[in-house]
Amino acid sequence: VVTNNFVVTVVVVLGTILLLKAAQLGPAQILAWLLSVRHAHLFLVTFLPIGLGTLYLMHRPRSVYLLDYACFRHTFDCRTPMATFVEHAHQMASFDDKSIHFMKRMLENSGLGDQTYLPPNTHYIPPTYTLSDARDEAEQVIFSSIDDLFAKTGISPMAIDILVTNCTVFNPVPSLVDIIVNKYKLRGDIHNIHISGMGCSAGLISVEVAKNLLQVAPQGAHALVVSTEMVSYQFYTGRNRAMLLPNVLFRMGGAAVLLSTSRSKSRFKLMHTVRTITAARDKSYQCAFLQEDDTGEIGVNLSKDLVAIAGETLQANITAIGSLVLPFSEQLLFVLSLIARKLLNRKTKPYVPDFRMAFEHFCIHAGGRAVIDAVQRSLCLSDEDVEPSRMTLHRFGNTSSSSVWYELGYIDAKSQMRKGDRVWMIGFGSGFKCNSVVWQCIQPASTLDGPWADCIHGYPVTVGITKVASSLP
Repeated sequence: VVTNNFVVTVVVVLGTILLLKAAQLGPAQILAWLLSVRHAHLFLVTFLPIGLGTLYLMHRPRSVYLLDYACFRHTFDCRTPMATFVEHAHQMASFDDKSIHFMKRMLENSGLGDQTYLPPNTHYIPPTYTLSDARDEAEQVIFSSIDDLFAKTGISPMAIDILVTNCTVFNPVPSLVDIIVNKYKLRGDIHNIHISGMGCSAGLISVEVAKNLLQVAPQGAHALVVSTEMVSYQFYTGRNRAMLLPNVLFRMGGAAVLLSTSRSKSRFKLMHTVRTITAARDKSYQCAFLQEDDTGEIGVNLSKDLVAIAGETLQANITAIGSLVLPFSEQLLFVLSLIARKLLNRKTKPYVPDFRMAFEHFCIHAGGRAVIDAVQRSLCLSDEDVEPSRMTLHRFGNTSSSSVWYELGYIDAKSQMRKGDRVWMIGFGSGFKCNSVVWQCIQPASTLDGPWADCIHGYPVTVGITKVASSLP
C-alpha cells in the first residue's frame, strides 16, 4: 500500500513532522518567527504556490466526458443463422464447393452464434452488393443509432459542435459526415472529420480526435462520434481463402457516442488514450490488406500472421499504457523482471503486470475468437474478464470499430458497472494498430435500453470449447 501511494505517503509524513514541530515550538515562538521574516519572503512563500497552482489549472488540458452512447439495434428480418449464410452461399455461382466448405468450417469455429445480422440486400437470392445497397445500410445503421442517442441524452442536433465519423471501406461522395449533417440539419460552422482505412481500431481513434478538438473548443462543447462499417460493400465473392475469412466474421453494426467537456449528466470521464502503430514493418503493414485477387475480385486479405502481429502490437501498447494506469508496485516488478531477464537469462519471460489492479472491466475488440484468446493469454485475464468480448462476438459478430461499444453495452445490461469503476477499451486495426481508451464511471446506467435488452437474460453462454459460463436456458 505504501509503495502504490508513494506521493501521498511522503506528503503525510512531511505534514506530520511540521505539525509536531509547530506543537513543540508553541504559538509564541511561531508568532515571533513570523514577525522576524521579511514581508517579501512571507509573500513569496504564501502566494507563489497559489499562483503556480492557478497557472497549472489554467493550462492543463480540459477533461473530456462521455455523456452517453447508443448502439444500432438490429431488426429481426436481418438475422442470419449459420445455415442461412451457408445456403445463400450455395446460390452464388462465384463460390465453388471448396470455398463454401471452408467458410462453413470457419463459421463453426468462429465464436459467432445464430443471432448475428447482415443487411437486407445480402438476403436476396442472388444477393446484391451495389453502391445503393451500401448507402441504404449506412443510413439505416447511422440514423437509427443517432436517433437513439439524441433520445437518451435529450441533446438537440443544433448543440453539436464537432462531428467525427469513421468507416474503413465505404467512403461515398458526399461523405458520411455530409449525410449526417444533411439529415439532422446540423450547424454550418460544425467541425467535421471522416476517418477511413483505419480498420476496426478507428472507433477509438475517433474518440481521441474528438477529445483533441474538444480541448480547444469553448467550454461545454459537444462532439458526436459515429463508428460503423458497411458489410454490403466489403463482401468478397472470389475464392481466395485468406480473403473469404472477413465474410465469415464481419456483421452489421454501428454506434453513436456523445462527448463533452461538461461533466453535467455525464456517465464516464475519459482518462487516457494511447495509440500504437507498427506500419513501418512490412509484415504489419500487409497483415490486413484490401486488394484484388487473381480474377480481379476485391476483398480484404487477412494474413496468417495477423494474430501474432496483434500480440506484438498489443505488447507495445500495454507497455505505454501501463505507466499511466498500473500501481507503482506492479510497474516496479515489471521493470525488475526486465532487468533480470537482460542480465541473467534472456529466455525468462518478463513479468506480466496484473491489469485487474487497474481496471474492473475490459472491452477487447471482438475481432474473432483467436484474437480474444490471444489477448486473454497475454494479459492473464480470467474468462469473466473477457466475457463481454466473447458474448458480443457470439451475439453480434465482428461489428468492426463499434464492437467495443456493444461490449460496454453488455456490461451495462448486466448491471455490473459501479461508480468509480475503470474500463479499458482495446481496439485493433489495419496498419497494424492497437489503440487503448480508458474510462472511469461517474454514473451507472439507470435503465436497460439497447441492443441487449431483449436477450441479456440468456447470456452468458458456452461458446465452442471455451466454457464461458452456463448455457442458454
